[in-house]
Amino acid sequence: MTEPPAGQLPKSAAELEELVESFEGKTRHPTGLLGRAITAALVVMSLYHLWATTANVVTQIHRTIHLLFVLVLTFLVYPGWKGAARRIHPTDVVLSLASAAALGYVFVDFEGFIYRAVVPTTWDLVFGVLTILLILEATRRSVGNALLVVVGGFILYAFAGPWLPAPWTHRGYDVARLVGQLYMTLEGIFGVPIAVSSTFIILFTIYGAFLDQSGAGKFFVDLAFALTGRRRTGAGQAVTVASFLLGGPSGSGVATTVTVGAIAYPLLQKAGYDRESAGGLLSAGGIGAVISPPILGAAAFLIAEILKITYLQVLVMAIIPTILYYLSIFLMIELDARRFGLRFVEMETRNPWLLTRQYWYLLTSLIVIPAFMVVGFTAIKAVFWATIVAWAASYLRRDTSLRPHKLVTALANGSRQILNIAVTTAAAGIIVGVVNLTGLGLRLSDIIIGFAGGNLILTLIYSAIALWVLGLALPITATYIIAAVIVAPALIKLGVSELAAHMFIFYYAVLSEVSPPVGLSPMAAAALTGGNPFKTMLMAWKYTLPAFIVPFMFTVHPDGMGLLLQAPAADVIRVSITSIIGLATVAAGINGWLLRKTTLLERIVLIIAGILFIYPTSSPDFIAAVMVAAVIAFQTLTKPAPQTQ
Repeated sequence: MTEPPAGQLPKSAAELEELVESFEGKTRHPTGLLGRAITAALVVMSLYHLWATTANVVTQIHRTIHLLFVLVLTFLVYPGWKGAARRIHPTDVVLSLASAAALGYVFVDFEGFIYRAVVPTTWDLVFGVLTILLILEATRRSVGNALLVVVGGFILYAFAGPWLPAPWTHRGYDVARLVGQLYMTLEGIFGVPIAVSSTFIILFTIYGAFLDQSGAGKFFVDLAFALTGRRRTGAGQAVTVASFLLGGPSGSGVATTVTVGAIAYPLLQKAGYDRESAGGLLSAGGIGAVISPPILGAAAFLIAEILKITYLQVLVMAIIPTILYYLSIFLMIELDARRFGLRFVEMETRNPWLLTRQYWYLLTSLIVIPAFMVVGFTAIKAVFWATIVAWAASYLRRDTSLRPHKLVTALANGSRQILNIAVTTAAAGIIVGVVNLTGLGLRLSDIIIGFAGGNLILTLIYSAIALWVLGLALPITATYIIAAVIVAPALIKLGVSELAAHMFIFYYAVLSEVSPPVGLSPMAAAALTGGNPFKTMLMAWKYTLPAFIVPFMFTVHPDGMGLLLQAPAADVIRVSITSIIGLATVAAGINGWLLRKTTLLERIVLIIAGILFIYPTSSPDFIAAVMVAAVIAFQTLTKPAPQTQ
């Protein structure tokens, strides 16, 4: 195997950040007085949101202040065109001031403002239209043109209803009605998506920034390598464990992939992984962290808010799917070791027990938030106090202490990381507002069901494809929100539990980050390893296969709810055991290795048997067991095929 090009791997934190931003969006980092002013504004934004957890702020006022901070800072942090990447242009200042005016207008006569939604005044219309246009421009800068086009399409749909063919037709709405819905109520821009951004998500990004500045990321990676680095499969397992530990606080599959990959790729290379397999494993671990407790991706907070359940319930539902996901990756790694003849790589690691004894308090991030919620704290209060605990605990060692400079950096980074997510939720709020105003969601759900002929499995497949297509162009949060108002009603009409329907959508929205042809995490991994991007995506598909299968397991049959811990204990145990066996069988079929290399017929038999095991009811399990036993017996009793060089 050839070595990667010189300088391929990032050497510094700045190079890592640059690589991540090349996939997630470039931002400015101005220096001097202007840079300090922006940092100060970011810090104030974080402090305000921390303070708001203990204060009684009117809902619409809080969401408006949140969006005001977001838009003002987005135009200063995200360049509008390539030539403006280094310095702030006067246009950016004008747009920031316009944002302050458009959202500040809400507070001029707030009591009157909230009651004028049906009959907005001329000034309401002026500032409402301005706010919508500013959100569209902020979307273009921080998220990309794809979401801009989608939002623009929904706005046009609101106007064009009378001229559209059935079943898309509706009465049509003028500017006044649209502004009243989107700008002056809690049904549009200031609806559920921005509510989640202004409470849950920003607090979790602040918490993750505190952990990052205290050195938790480096500790997690060191601990993962110390725990798993003494076996032939140690390199692959270390990558997976490190990604899980690091990815929760990070909240970004791309950032986790790049951070772990910069350290681990040389070890994977020495162990015998080719560039594409190494990149696929890195991106699978990175994206897995986004669907894993204790800190799931931003869409998980939306699930809690939309379904009116606690975030702790969402965490509980994710436990078994997470176990299945990582167990399957470990099985793939074990099978790879035999298939590729991987080599043992000696890693320079510290004693894991000594490392844990020195930095044990950093591990509290895995349990402190669920622990606070178990004793009765809301998710918002739990993450607030977890942040305080992380800040206080950092002083247990000098090298992790969040001294004033680090504290300022953590507060600033916490706000900086929310900007593009918050803009996405504001843009998605426009979509949700239009869908609710026009009744589009119910129409589309009927179309989906009709297209599938009322068959649940076909509806699930079509829904998964729709989510994949959406995810090609949109970020995870936007994909989930759009699908929640369009796809979820179709699944619920066919008898799928509301909880299962939204968890299905959540998983497939997240998986858009590893799906060809534009999976961001595999593309970032390919940029890191020098591998072929498309082949890297295909390898990522192999490793993330369980995540594509698991959502079907808890939606095709009521017994599958056991995987979400929403069933009697006996059903949970039975379904979990058969699911583990099924995923292991599918993994063997996909990888082409059981006791030895499998033939094409053996692979097909194993994959079919695995699917039968995975189906939640027990009736197909006996047939599946016979099929697996037949393959094992055949491989045991026959000589292996000659190995070609």
